[in-house]
Amino acid sequence: MPNCSLEILNQTGTTVFSGLGCPEAAVICGMNISWLLSSASEDDLKEMCLSEEEYLTTHMGPRMSPWFFPVCITYLIIFLVGVLGNSFTCAVILQHSVMQTATNYYLLSLAVSDLLVLLLGMPLEVYEMQENYPFLLGKGGCYFKIFLFETVCFASILNVTALSVERYVAVTQPLKVKHMATRAHARRVIFMLWGLSMLCALPNTSVHGIKVLSPRFGREFPSFSSSAGCLAEPDWMYNLIILISTLVFFMLPMLVISILYLLIGLRLRREKLMATMDANHSFGPGSISKSHRQRLTKRNLQVTKMLCVLVVVFGLCWAPFHVDRLMWSYIDKSSIQHQKIFEKVHIVSGVFFYLSSAVNPILYNLMSTRFREMFSHLTCCSKGWPARFGFQMTQRSTLSKENDQHS
Repeated sequence: MPNCSLEILNQTGTTVFSGLGCPEAAVICGMNISWLLSSASEDDLKEMCLSEEEYLTTHMGPRMSPWFFPVCITYLIIFLVGVLGNSFTCAVILQHSVMQTATNYYLLSLAVSDLLVLLLGMPLEVYEMQENYPFLLGKGGCYFKIFLFETVCFASILNVTALSVERYVAVTQPLKVKHMATRAHARRVIFMLWGLSMLCALPNTSVHGIKVLSPRFGREFPSFSSSAGCLAEPDWMYNLIILISTLVFFMLPMLVISILYLLIGLRLRREKLMATMDANHSFGPGSISKSHRQRLTKRNLQVTKMLCVLVVVFGLCWAPFHVDRLMWSYIDKSSIQHQKIFEKVHIVSGVFFYLSSAVNPILYNLMSTRFREMFSHLTCCSKGWPARFGFQMTQRSTLSKENDQHS
């Protein structure tokens, strides 16, 4: 870029630009030299001497993210693990009636949400990292991208919350569980959650659109095709939407979930102590029913442990995503230092966001005997189970129909 300065301009006049190789500024100075001398800042003068590519980089950042290749490799690994794992989860639940419990229906809904993120959201993210601008998918593509991310974001947290409520009722209100934890009830709740998620995704979607960087100083660039981006406007409305969605769809649900699992833990601890006392004093006909209650308590404990770990991992993975959104809403975008910090936060939040869509099947495999056996059956492509193996599968489960009905 030429060494343009107001000091040189004041000394030599408008002819300085022709010698400095800044023809755009020379034209501008010829048209409005009085304004330039009285009102232009050093930054204004520097912008006059920028090429189109330099001008776009200054106002919109680099066209391709400097972190593109390492992040792309990380995303590829997450994509493969997540798509395979969530596909197996869906297949296991849909193909085997023994797995079609109310609890597992919520896990199925969560797996569908994760697949949407990985199959549709991740390619859009990679495309934007490689080609930050122009946004070539048009207004419809912009709306689709925002609507998709908002919907799956809300649906995921609502599914986890509903799952936690269902578990709380199953453990603390065993008489109500037969009515509330049925498959039909779970399906109705899931459809309502997805409908609510789509409805709540509309405000953020509506403030987005295709925006272009306006030319300055009478230039002919940047053109629409070179600077089009999927951006939100006005800023104050976008910031308000992000703040409300973070409070309503992350902080509040995580607080409710934490309280529910605390109450569940206290209830299970009390039941475990009672079961231990019963075991020490059971020698009569009632010992069979007491033994049955002990098995149910053990199953409840197994299920709750797995779901509790799932919630903790979910919260850890989604927290950076919401920090990223809040940071973008309220940082000083003119500060280079803030921009550099945000760039790193954005990369980390993206990795954790997609990691949350891949980690759930791994948790099921590690913590659920039933899921582990079903996954093994799928991966080994068995033609059939031996009778003894099938009997064991029916008797020993982590997420079983019996647990759904009696826990």
